[in-house]
Amino acid sequence: MSNLADFNSQLTITVIGTGAWGSTLANLARAKGHRVRVWSRRSGDCLQTALAKADMVISAVSMKGVRAIAEQVQQAEVPSQTIFVTATKGLDPDSGSEQQLPLLPSQIWQAAFPSHPVVVLSGPNLSKEIQQGLPAATVVASDDMAAAETVQFALSSSSFRIYTNPDTLGVELGGTLKNVIAIAVGTCDGLQLGANAKAALVTRGLAEIIRVGTHWGAKPETFYGLSGLGDLLATCNSSLSRNYQIGYGLAQGKKLDEVLAQIEGTAEGVNTTQVLVKLAAQQGISMPISHQVDCLLRSEITPEAAVEALMLRDYKPEVH
Repeated sequence: MSNLADFNSQLTITVIGTGAWGSTLANLARAKGHRVRVWSRRSGDCLQTALAKADMVISAVSMKGVRAIAEQVQQAEVPSQTIFVTATKGLDPDSGSEQQLPLLPSQIWQAAFPSHPVVVLSGPNLSKEIQQGLPAATVVASDDMAAAETVQFALSSSSFRIYTNPDTLGVELGGTLKNVIAIAVGTCDGLQLGANAKAALVTRGLAEIIRVGTHWGAKPETFYGLSGLGDLLATCNSSLSRNYQIGYGLAQGKKLDEVLAQIEGTAEGVNTTQVLVKLAAQQGISMPISHQVDCLLRSEITPEAAVEALMLRDYKPEVH
């Protein structure tokens, strides 16, 4: 199969990860008539069998599992034309320095499979809504536009619209960094601070995302698209968001471990906050909201004190 073969052809698609997002993507692929296999480390199935003759491999595992899964797939035989699609939003905690961005999921997959195209899928995609057939849109980004278009046509439907974007870094960072802001917004709502405070927090949060994203080389306009502002709005306005639930729970006086135990699946914002704040401090990037979220997650500050710290910052122009 060439990347730009017959877009109506039936593909063999392997989905790695059986959580809510992996299951949703598998269902989207099945609805388009593709041959779909689903695999996870817990299933006990043979990975080599799941990967046999795969035209596309979609990874929908948590950030902490990406490196191990990529290494495991490396040990199997993967067809030379296979496209890898990553649907994970997070930062690798075991990489990054004062000069270097921590690795993103796509970079881990690309390092493992340098001769294969890697595509990032990211956007305002609450899996429960998509499972209900409600309309949604997302973005696929890659250095290989032919591969991105193959994924676009393979998963698009009348209720799930997919756009392409060549800014892989920006698309992936937008979906990753908004999880930190979602924790802050959940805290804001949990404290019942009102619509004005929430609007200010989301807006300044977007500015923070753009600041770090452009510092690391992404295009600023990408963050105003679906994978940036779109994902931020969806995550900050729905109780279905796991990261929003964390902030809301902390504002109710619950401990982080207690909140995490009540959430289905992985809230990537916790790990992302820790990695992001450390790197931002090393590189001199101002991220006041993320810093307060980090202090809150570490139980170094109360939700009320975190809000007060943001409101009492020095006066400055909005744009500078």
